Amino acid sequence: MGNESEIRLLGTAASPFVNRVQFALNLKSIKYEYIEEYLARKSELLLTSNPVHKKVPVLLHANKPPICESQIIIEYLDEIQPDLFQLLPSASLDRANCRFWAAYIDNKFFPLYEELRRTTKKAGQEAIKEQMIEATKLLEEAFVKSSNGKAYFGGDQVGYLDVVLGCFVRWIKHVDELNDFNTFDEVRVPELAKWAKNVSSHEALKSVTPGVETLVSFFGLLHIYKPPYQ
Repeated sequence: MGNESEIRLLGTAASPFVNRVQFALNLKSIKYEYIEEYLARKSELLLTSNPVHKKVPVLLHANKPPICESQIIIEYLDEIQPDLFQLLPSASLDRANCRFWAAYIDNKFFPLYEELRRTTKKAGQEAIKEQMIEATKLLEEAFVKSSNGKAYFGGDQVGYLDVVLGCFVRWIKHVDELNDFNTFDEVRVPELAKWAKNVSSHEALKSVTPGVETLVSFFGLLHIYKPPYQ
């Protein structure tokens, strides 16, 4: 793979998408330099590395072109370091299934929390919560099928979907607390609730999970700036 110290990650500490890449890097024991970006003053390095979206995360690997968007970065890491903690399954059909649910998580599931965060009217909030309940039921079914009775989507060890969804657990719990809701309800989605506890306690994720103060500060900035992640 080359010199691991040549990998740099542009990110924002409270971004679940950045945490996702950090989770994958930690699982694979890849050394990297982390460079913090700020909402109010994006660096020239970020603007030139991701001129299309101007968002984090961005992975810089030696003299190669910058790699943007968290799912793409994770797949890249899996390709350059396939022998240690492979995240995507080896079977083509299983990989396709992982990508399907990863797209659902990023495009359908998590946006509901962004929508809830921005909604102030009670009726609107309740309507969104109903959608969130249905979404978690779908993810519960997907987990049961993928895990085969084991602790993670990947089975005995963390896999691609665990990384993709796991990065949102802390963020989701924070939004839940603000809105009197429980996404990972032990009665409604018992298996997903157990999974959330397992993945959030994983050392590779715990070390990059933002604290309450970081999230509170970040949420305050989101009222002023657009989300700087993808």
